[in-house]
Amino acid sequence: MSPTADLVLGGEALAGEPLAAWRAAHPEVTVINEYGPTEATVGCVAARIEPGESLPPGPVAIGRPIWNVEVYLLDPALRPVPVGVAGELFVAGDQVARGYLRRPALTAERFLPCPFGAPGRRMYATGDRARWRADGTIEYLGRTDHQVKVRGHRIELGEIESALLARPDVHRAAVLVREDDQGEPYLVGYVVGPAERDVLAAELARTLPAHLVPAAFVRLDDLPLTANGKLDRDRLPAPEQVSQAYVAPRTDAEALVAEVFAEILQVEKVGARDDFFALGGNSLRGMRAMARIRSEVDLDVPMRALFSHPVVADLAVQIEQLIAAEVDDLSDAEVAALLSAEEGTTR
Repeated sequence: MSPTADLVLGGEALAGEPLAAWRAAHPEVTVINEYGPTEATVGCVAARIEPGESLPPGPVAIGRPIWNVEVYLLDPALRPVPVGVAGELFVAGDQVARGYLRRPALTAERFLPCPFGAPGRRMYATGDRARWRADGTIEYLGRTDHQVKVRGHRIELGEIESALLARPDVHRAAVLVREDDQGEPYLVGYVVGPAERDVLAAELARTLPAHLVPAAFVRLDDLPLTANGKLDRDRLPAPEQVSQAYVAPRTDAEALVAEVFAEILQVEKVGARDDFFALGGNSLRGMRAMARIRSEVDLDVPMRALFSHPVVADLAVQIEQLIAAEVDDLSDAEVAALLSAEEGTTR
């Protein structure tokens, strides 16, 4: 029987892309995206998506608090965060439980005095991260225990996952921290959908800081789930290392890039077709490599060039194009002076 009433979804983050096909097949059904922990009598925040209402790709908002519920997004000092800034989600109001039966320590840890409203009120710390959207709805970002530290940078894995899900060619996504052979942590993005790794890296580099761009991407048919339908991060596979025949650098630019890659990654030999990330590179090492290249060529080569062209030969072409553009901007007198200086050094 085809559904004709409401479809209520909960338990996992919802993205617009997989929902779009279902809504197209059932255009008369209202979809309710519901959020809420057991400690708040399950449902406490909800978003209604009416029939015919447009739904953009990416994360679907969990909506607004329902009746008799108050929601606060707070920083570590329990201060409200502004619109667009991630904070931990706290729930207060009549639906919130009084604590855990015969577990006073855990109750004290999770059920905190509420600094807002009448004295004696308590609020529940959900352990979830979220942010207010400009329209007053809430966007779920993931668990606080998914906040990690990689090479000195505190990283919200949910922020990266949200950026991936905002793309129409990514249907589901997860981000994980792994360690390379030298014990260095790096980010891996797992995506379900037709997205290509190089395109993803280049697009994320335009919207996220360099240390938030995964060093590797793995495409999957679907994300592994636990028995209760949650993401099973332990079953996410490690990225495959792609080996290929060595091709010696053919130009000065390729030789420079290969030399820098070998030095930064501590690899004995790097060829023209070797990929920085496949060799074990990550965002932090990428920043060091690009800083070295900038100093060698005396040009501002952008970090995104590495993410969009991680292969030695491809990055060398980008550098050569920047050098050519720089020369084109020089006056005839400046070019003559450079040629004269070069002639002098070769004598």
